[in-house]
Amino acid sequence: MFVVLLVCIFTMITTLVLTPLFKWLAKKVNITDKPEARRVHEKEMPTMGGITIVISFYLSSFLLLPIPLSQILPLFLGSIIVVVTGIIDDLYNLKPLVKLTGIIIGAVVIYAMGNVSLETMTIPYFGTINFGVWEMPFTILWIVGLTNAINLIDGLDGLASGVSMIALTTMGIIGFFFLTISEVSTSIMIFVLVSAIAGFWPYNFQPASIFLGDTGALFLGFMIGVFSLQGLKNATLISLILPIVILGIPVTDTLFAMIRRKLRKQSISTADKNHIHHRLMSLGLSHRQTVLAIYCVSAIFSVIALLYTFSTLIGSILLTIFVLIGVELFVEIIGLVSETKRPLLKLVQAFGRKLNGG
Repeated sequence: MFVVLLVCIFTMITTLVLTPLFKWLAKKVNITDKPEARRVHEKEMPTMGGITIVISFYLSSFLLLPIPLSQILPLFLGSIIVVVTGIIDDLYNLKPLVKLTGIIIGAVVIYAMGNVSLETMTIPYFGTINFGVWEMPFTILWIVGLTNAINLIDGLDGLASGVSMIALTTMGIIGFFFLTISEVSTSIMIFVLVSAIAGFWPYNFQPASIFLGDTGALFLGFMIGVFSLQGLKNATLISLILPIVILGIPVTDTLFAMIRRKLRKQSISTADKNHIHHRLMSLGLSHRQTVLAIYCVSAIFSVIALLYTFSTLIGSILLTIFVLIGVELFVEIIGLVSETKRPLLKLVQAFGRKLNGG
């Protein structure tokens, strides 16, 4: 463990040193993100900073960690495809379908070479479900979905990097201490990735001096998607729910963005300014307050995920019900789908009036 700690410290320092160097380079060669209608920032900013996280993570993973090449190489190849997609998008603004294709190719590489997939799921009282021919589509959908979820919340300074750190730390703790995972190297790589992000975060937190860019956001989302599947080859229902709960904020934002756009008869790839961070700012929170509020909600989701590891089956069912109700109330309060469609809040208000004799 001491060696792992030293590797984590080295990784964080590497990112701390690389980020200002890359920031200088980005300004020199005009790798910048310009303000536009759906952006929150008001001045031109160096972007693609997530490349420093990629470099420091793989530098440590290849040179300092005793991880089998058969495990790290497929991860490297798949994620580099996604990183290259992000770089091209940061430079030339790819169409959504082209960007999606790059992520899918990366996911296919991981599935084909990395032995990362979901083959079966055991449900209490129902037995074991074998995914069979659905194994590959489900695996790819899972990785692509989480990659896009992290990319979608990358709208404020330090938001995607901070939420990723919280989520990955929780995944690492649960994987290392609570789940039976044959390869402890997965948890170690998770902690090394957290260290790489931690070295970048001070430059990215509000007021940011450099952005992650799609390069960084797609990489983090992809790695979270892959790591969340590691050890879940033969999953239980609870072990499958855990990553979804840990990533409560990006998953909620993505799911309700799709619902919102469908209700408005828009394409689900249509960009808008109605994501969680936009809605919180519209309620009067400042840029920094919004980021800190989302950090707090992400931490709450992480605590809930930890509670699942101690809960009985009945406790887990009740916990899931309360989480779903809580998420729906949160969504309706901030108007994530609509400022007028708030069925649960109206029900609660009607119940309250009844109690008061109204």
